[in-house]
Amino acid sequence: MKDFYNVGIIGATGMVGQRFMLLLENHPWFKVKVLAASARSAGKPYEEAVGPKWSMTVPIPQKYLQMTVMDASADAEKIAQQVDFVFCAVDMKKDEIKALEEKYAKLECPVISNNSANRFTPDVPMIVPEINPEHAAVIEFQRKRLGTKRGFIAVKSNCSLQSYVPALHPLRQFGLSKVLVCTYQAISGAGKTFRSWPEMIDNVIPYIGGEEEKSEKEPLKLFGRLENGVIVPADSPAFTAQCIRVPVSDGHMGAVFASFDRKLPPLNEIIDIWNNYKGEAQRRNLPSAPEQFLKYFDEDNRPQTGLDRMRENGMGVSIGRLREDTQYDIKFVCLSHNTIRGAAGGGVLMAELLASMGYMD
Repeated sequence: MKDFYNVGIIGATGMVGQRFMLLLENHPWFKVKVLAASARSAGKPYEEAVGPKWSMTVPIPQKYLQMTVMDASADAEKIAQQVDFVFCAVDMKKDEIKALEEKYAKLECPVISNNSANRFTPDVPMIVPEINPEHAAVIEFQRKRLGTKRGFIAVKSNCSLQSYVPALHPLRQFGLSKVLVCTYQAISGAGKTFRSWPEMIDNVIPYIGGEEEKSEKEPLKLFGRLENGVIVPADSPAFTAQCIRVPVSDGHMGAVFASFDRKLPPLNEIIDIWNNYKGEAQRRNLPSAPEQFLKYFDEDNRPQTGLDRMRENGMGVSIGRLREDTQYDIKFVCLSHNTIRGAAGGGVLMAELLASMGYMD
């Protein structure tokens, strides 16, 4: 891999784009060269383009204030010539996102996507580095389809999955067969703050469009296998999900119930499996990798969103309340930061993994 890479952020004025900017401000490998957004923001200094839409709790970093925002679509060729790859987090229709991401890929500019549009494109890897790094091998088949040498698209999974699927993954060795999950999701998952969505104060909304379908299908792609040039989703476990919007700024929580085909070890051994689990991100010592990916809390009232969402700089997954269940085998609670581990941070970690594997060169 190279010593450093010039990168672009496509969708820089949105909430996830803003989070990318903060995470990349002092990144040791990636230098932000380009900020891009819609045509209405193009040509403006970033400070003016984002205006009151800046949603982070810290000010815009000085280095970005006067950067001129480029047009993500019209300036694609210019952008591709200036960067080694792009992070993409845009608010567009699904077919428009697909077209935009493929446009960059065909310009020989790899795309690390936070969008859902290509998650079920069979030769597009959807990678959580601690779960399925081997799926990166499908990139060579995707390049053949696109007719590219460097260009490709890789996506991260839905933000809520990052809270509970990592905890399930090390337990698959016991024949994970059935999962029920209820997620309690922060308003930043909708790109909102309490200032922009006052209706959420003191309120719960028991519906998030498309979220339950994603929660039931996407884990099977993460658990899938590379076969004949595509990722074939796993046949099991069977997932069922209910997703609820709650009055929390950041942090998605999942209440998980799971059944297994084989006898589970004692609960204390499951906890040891979680606390000692390391994935490829830890083995490669990637810059954004949490030292302890999974952490179990013994306290009955943990993890808590306000206390634990920023564990490991927002890149850790926190687990608690493991116990036996009367209908499923076990139940437990999980938590992760949805715009860091679940969105931009997960994208940065995936880019680090792919760079370390040589896919960005």
